[in-house]
Amino acid sequence: MYLPVHFNETRPAVLGEVMRAHPLATLVINGAAGLLANHLPLLADDSLTVLRGHVARANPVWRAVGQGVDALAVFQAADGYVSPSFYPSKAVSGQVVPTWNYAVVHVHGSLHAIDSRAWVRELVETLTTQHEADRAQPWGLGDAPEAYIERMLAAIVGLELRVTHIAGKFKLSQNREAADRAGVRQGLSATAVGDLMAASAAERGGT
Repeated sequence: MYLPVHFNETRPAVLGEVMRAHPLATLVINGAAGLLANHLPLLADDSLTVLRGHVARANPVWRAVGQGVDALAVFQAADGYVSPSFYPSKAVSGQVVPTWNYAVVHVHGSLHAIDSRAWVRELVETLTTQHEADRAQPWGLGDAPEAYIERMLAAIVGLELRVTHIAGKFKLSQNREAADRAGVRQGLSATAVGDLMAASAAERGGT
């Protein structure tokens, strides 16, 4: 990933928050037949050293993994189009062009298949508890017949990404002058990326 220094986000807490708030990752490996990309929720541990997920047993990716292959998981957070009209400097020089602001986290590591019913069940229970937490009546595995749950668990295989490197890119107009950054924040104020920009400005003391 091309990563200019002013867009580089290295704080583990910030990276972890993106991964937890936007868990549906794009997981990419270079298989025997070429690149394989899959989209699946990945659960990060507290230390950001392991990501866990699962795929359908019919999905060829887990067999391609073997005893471990290099893999990349991409977590996409907020994004938004930046119009040149957002920049006050447009009226001064006219030397502005469109761009796109966004926040992403790239996680590199060694991907392993975990074909264990107990491991998969624990993962599914954890994922379910996490994603049902804000519901008035959370669904749990116990709400479905046990025989049915067992059939569903038999149809999936676990994946574990053992993390070697994490890179965060938060492209939030940090390369622009303060007035232009403020103009972009205003232009994107009703969006999630605008919220990210506002939080970043607050950290910098309003600039």
